[in-house]
Parts: sequence; C-alpha cells; structure tokens
Amino acid sequence: MKKIFLVLFTFTSVALCILTSFTCKPPEEVKHIVIFKYKSSATVQQISQVTEAFKNLKIKISGIISIEYGVNNSPENLNKGFTHVYLLTFANLRARDQYLPHPEHKKFGELLSELGVLEEPFVVDFTPEK
Repeated sequence: MKKIFLVLFTFTSVALCILTSFTCKPPEEVKHIVIFKYKSSATVQQISQVTEAFKNLKIKISGIISIEYGVNNSPENLNKGFTHVYLLTFANLRARDQYLPHPEHKKFGELLSELGVLEEPFVVDFTPEK
C-alpha cells in the first residue's frame, strides 16, 4: 500500500511540475530608465556623488538585477538638456513596485534634494517585448 501511494504521489508531483512549466510564465524583467537634467551649477563631484548613491541602491534593495549608467553622447542633439542616464533592471513588476517606496530609494531622493543639483528628472518603465 505504501509503495502504491509513493508511486502515485511521485507521478502526481512530476505531472504538476510538467504542467506548470507550460502554463506559468517566468516573471518578466522591468526596465526602469531614469534620465537627469542637472542644473548648470552642479559640479562634477556632486554628479559623481549622485551616481555612486544610485549605483549603491543595487546592494541595498533586493530585486534590482543591474544598474547601468552613462552620459548622453548622441550626435542628434535631441536630448533637451537631459544628460545622465541610469538604467535599472528589475526582476519583475513586484520588485519595481517594492523599490519605489523603499526607504533606501527615499534616502536617495533626499540626497538629490540636499545637493540641489537636479533641474528635472525623466522616468520611463517598460517590460521588454520578446
């Protein structure tokens, strides 16, 4: 009797694993693009301080897969004064939604306010189409 139960349990478990692999989508990554227009009075040191603080969010907030950053170098001259790009990749929508009110994200916002270097932010989120 125990052997029959064990065989049925094993068969059911394997069947569930196979079925759920076909019906359950893996969580989709979310890209969070943040582009800053800094004030003309912002110093190189202040901008570096902001960038370092942004980079450090990856180790402080779970769900961030990566943070990339750089300075606009497009020859098209269509950036409207926005120069510094920060691209965060989140594991899924839930991770992004937990990041937004996270205390460490709020501290980052407080740093921006304290430094007074940001003229305007531009933020876009999307889930890449496959």
